[in-house]
Amino acid sequence: MSHKLYLYPKWIRLWHATNALMFIILIITGISMQYTDKETNYFIIRFDRAILLHNFAALIITISYILFVTGNVLTKNGKQYRIDWKKIWKELFIQFKFYSYGMFKSEPHPFPVTEERKFNPLQQFVYVLAMYIGMPLLIVSGVGLLFPEITIKGIFGISGLLLTDVLHITMGFFLSIFMIIHLYTCTLGSKPTTLFKGMITGYHEADEH
Repeated sequence: MSHKLYLYPKWIRLWHATNALMFIILIITGISMQYTDKETNYFIIRFDRAILLHNFAALIITISYILFVTGNVLTKNGKQYRIDWKKIWKELFIQFKFYSYGMFKSEPHPFPVTEERKFNPLQQFVYVLAMYIGMPLLIVSGVGLLFPEITIKGIFGISGLLLTDVLHITMGFFLSIFMIIHLYTCTLGSKPTTLFKGMITGYHEADEH
């Protein structure tokens, strides 16, 4: 049997959908700019159009991120991202064991979803890294590339613009990997579509034991 928990209010679902769509656009346009010949050929999207779309998506995702952080400050959703550092390493080990072999033996989830805790320890740890470290670095480096005049000229003889570009590409790469893994873990519910459905309806179907 299962019962439903209302875990995703409308503002979170809207933010999640906006974030996902804009990030997909950023990935496609970012790859296009990286591998497109500015003069003749193009890869996926023409270079000038890729720039326009990339900047547009970046603006929307920046506004969305500000609203996300504000929402976490003003609502109880913010507590989902507060890590208990006294317990986290032990809980991460337990979660790793479950993902490594426990779930293949149909063992019960060591950290079932509740209204008080909707993320398991591994999710919480990775989400904090992605949303509170990765995203700010991606946005700040993106602003630095958009307005190179505000970028530090150099550090230890290395171009500040080059370092900003490397940081932006690196954060984009890791957040892209995060998105792929996130999509995979979303198929690990009671059914492959259960968690996706929850983000549409707002209700998480929790198993009863």
